[in-house]
Amino acid sequence: MRLVLASASPARLAVLRAAGVEPLVEVSDVDEDALLAELGEEASPIDRVSALALAKARTVAARVAAAVPDGVVVGADSMLHLDGDMVGKPGSVDAARGRWDQMAGRTVELFTGHALVEIVGGAVGREVAGHARTAVAFAHPTTGELEAYLASGEPLAVAGAFTLDGRGGWFVEGIEGDPSNVVGLSLPLTRRLLGEIGVGVDALWAG
Repeated sequence: MRLVLASASPARLAVLRAAGVEPLVEVSDVDEDALLAELGEEASPIDRVSALALAKARTVAARVAAAVPDGVVVGADSMLHLDGDMVGKPGSVDAARGRWDQMAGRTVELFTGHALVEIVGGAVGREVAGHARTAVAFAHPTTGELEAYLASGEPLAVAGAFTLDGRGGWFVEGIEGDPSNVVGLSLPLTRRLLGEIGVGVDALWAG
């Protein structure tokens, strides 16, 4: 049984490796902006991250089914619920600085959608999906600290413009919920979803 990670995120890959799994990495080509536009502004935070995760897992499962005849594809997508908006990767220094202006000194919720698509005998099979929510309490970085963090480039390509497992961890004062969800992939939730399709995590452990 092979686990396929439908994500380019090095943090998600590191979570799985630390948990004893060496996944095959296959990046999806889902147009996230188009999918979110199709869902519309009325879509809930859970609906948004869950739809993105499922689209990624489905796309990759269809692509790798012939090469991975027996496996499970996992897709995930994270967003921060900030002042009524769902925000993902800021993409620019100015956008990341704006996020930190809003987040500093506050507790904000991070949502991650998770989706698994089973591959059996080279054919795409069952799908299961869920979500995890974790509250993150942010510190007040000094101006110098924040500018140095922004200059590092780290917060530009991660949901919410921060990391827990990197330099951003200096500015996270606490969390309520699953820490691995903040990194990008909730291990407890992924285990429960695997159980729904009859796969134990021990079947995925390397060595």
